[in-house]
Amino acid sequence: MRLGVLDVGSNTVHLLVVDAHPGARPLPAHSHKAELRLAQLLDEEGAIGAQGVDRLVAVLREALQAAEDKGVEDLLPFATSAVREAGNADDVLARVQAETGVRLQVLSGEEEARLTFLAARRWFGWSAGKLLVLDIGGGSLEIAYGLDEEPDAAVSLPLGAGRLTAGWLPGDPPDPEDVRALRRHVRTEIARTVGDFSRLGAPDHVVATSKTFKQLARIAGAARSAEGLYVQRELKRESLEAWVPRLAAMTADERAELPGVSDGRAGQLVAGALVAEAAMDLFGVERLEICPWALREGVILRRLDHMETSSDMRPQGS
Repeated sequence: MRLGVLDVGSNTVHLLVVDAHPGARPLPAHSHKAELRLAQLLDEEGAIGAQGVDRLVAVLREALQAAEDKGVEDLLPFATSAVREAGNADDVLARVQAETGVRLQVLSGEEEARLTFLAARRWFGWSAGKLLVLDIGGGSLEIAYGLDEEPDAAVSLPLGAGRLTAGWLPGDPPDPEDVRALRRHVRTEIARTVGDFSRLGAPDHVVATSKTFKQLARIAGAARSAEGLYVQRELKRESLEAWVPRLAAMTADERAELPGVSDGRAGQLVAGALVAEAAMDLFGVERLEICPWALREGVILRRLDHMETSSDMRPQGS
């Protein structure tokens, strides 16, 4: 069947269309993206303003048309931290449903971490052993650890690259004092969680998902996306530590000229790099591998698992 995942994130609204059936690897068929930056459209009370909701409704209509054009049979719409934490989330969800017919499932931070972990586990397989998975989104940082498909520990922290850029780094390039203040804040927040994971033992494999990690790895010399999904890409802490001060000294336009960095993400790359550096340092990670699959694939895999379970429970001959 043809499945569609409609991801309303803090940076983008992304429709991913795949051809899939239980027990098989989902095959990407179409991708439709629109920059929205909901994490940066919150007002002083933390609500999404009328203009932001108007834009969200319009973008969702475009995505629904794309899903229809591509023959999507089952659409899985969900929203993450920007909608989850908005002061007027209920009103936004009600208006979206009334005007588009889309009933967004709002994932909790822990659900995000668990579904992303599932995607990483399926990608790397059982031979990867105990996994530590890191994901930097526009609104939050997800961390998960475990040996099975369900992580033993999973947390979500309000340390997304878009959120931190809007709240801490107004300058272009950012003021060095602002960068130092953000660095302290990020490390304090992450350090509070390290003990919960350390008690579980050292991971066998550390992986990272998300556009932020992919761009940082590309800047540090990883293969281009055009070289395919199955090329191993890694990020070394030593390389990242060398790049952080260089990124902080650049303007957004200068960062956008770096390999693999898009115009839309260049402005928040410094904040994302500070989070990545802090996580790798505080968790004692010297190198990590980039996982091509992340939250959207996790949602698809969970849906396929449920389909397979339902099929197995049908009476024989039905």
